[in-house]
Amino acid sequence: MSTSTEPSGVRVALVPVRWWRAVAAPALEPATRIAVRVGRVPTSLGWIVVAAGGAAAIAGWRYQWWELTTIARICAILVAASLVFLVGRTAFVARLDLSRSRVVVGDRAVGALELTNPGTRALLPVKIELPVGKGLATFQVPRLAGGQTHEELFAIPTHRRAVLKVGPVSAVRGDPLGLFARTVTWSEPVDLFVHPRTVPMDGSSSGFLQDLEGLPTAALSNADLAFHALRPYVPGDDRRHVHWRTSAKTGELMVKQYQETRRSHLAIALSLNRQEYARDDELELGIAIAGSLGLQALKEDKQLTVLVQGATLPSRAGKPFLDSLSGLDFTEPRRGTVVDLALSTGMHVPDASVAVLICGSFVTPAEVRRAAAYVPVGVRVVAIYAAPGATVTRRSIGDTVVLTLGVIDDLPYAMRRVVA
Repeated sequence: MSTSTEPSGVRVALVPVRWWRAVAAPALEPATRIAVRVGRVPTSLGWIVVAAGGAAAIAGWRYQWWELTTIARICAILVAASLVFLVGRTAFVARLDLSRSRVVVGDRAVGALELTNPGTRALLPVKIELPVGKGLATFQVPRLAGGQTHEELFAIPTHRRAVLKVGPVSAVRGDPLGLFARTVTWSEPVDLFVHPRTVPMDGSSSGFLQDLEGLPTAALSNADLAFHALRPYVPGDDRRHVHWRTSAKTGELMVKQYQETRRSHLAIALSLNRQEYARDDELELGIAIAGSLGLQALKEDKQLTVLVQGATLPSRAGKPFLDSLSGLDFTEPRRGTVVDLALSTGMHVPDASVAVLICGSFVTPAEVRRAAAYVPVGVRVVAIYAAPGATVTRRSIGDTVVLTLGVIDDLPYAMRRVVA
């Protein structure tokens, strides 16, 4: 036998609530949906006219003021006349097609909107709305006979790096006064990725990356590719590494000693701290630098890791990598500095062969020195200042090579200066 811990008074009080949830709410759900849809038809101006007409009608009847009664009648006539414009079907079949879903900043992005009347009866003219990012494109579709198709071509501005949502396609039927608007939505939105502009790197400019086999480090190993020296055999050594000819000469087993090599691994640390950049175009240049270096590493089949404050970007293939760069938001608050980012890079990518720190012009040399100190020993560090309009310069802060870059086209030349 089950017992309830609720007091009897509480159980009695909850009976209407439970009845509403179990019986009344499901029964009224269709009516509620209809009421919500109807409530969205009047615009803000429409609600004002309806409220003003109703208030004028009540006050005119109560106080017998014919002026208020006249206002109420005028409002009623406006409402009735505006409702006539809502009559008509909007049963279009809409197809939204983007010629390319990925473009580079400055390239032309073109889309096509195709509307078809699938029925046999004609459809009246209607206004079509198409959100594009934060903007809104509108098209006037003429009367379409049964089976007729209407196509609209549109261009999408791509002046800045972004991820633009195109759509959904909506038909808006309303009155000229703007009192009522009936909206019908058909298609799902489509993402348009506006990638940052990148530049190709030639062989000499990309030579700062180690080759696939890696370069020898100062650490010694019992089995690797780079031969270092011979040493006496100790128990546990692999006999495959015994140098038999030297052992025969010396009368003592001698084994080969190797230098550890490291597979080429590029770590890019891109700071998104707003306080480190003088203006937005500095960050855009920094993103273009990260994109160019990352694509070159992927082109050469090198391992790539790209980090920003609080996140690691997808970097296994070119498209996901550039898509992630397109979606970087500079307006979000970023607490970490380039120093904190370098610390995170050293912790997450300790086996990197080259670490590139990309920051804005407000970062001081002392901060660059501190950031480089957090990168593990043996990792080559290159710091790049993104400063639009500046000339290419190269200087050193300790073992760290520091570059200042003014335009993305100078990146290959700057990388050649790193190798030199």
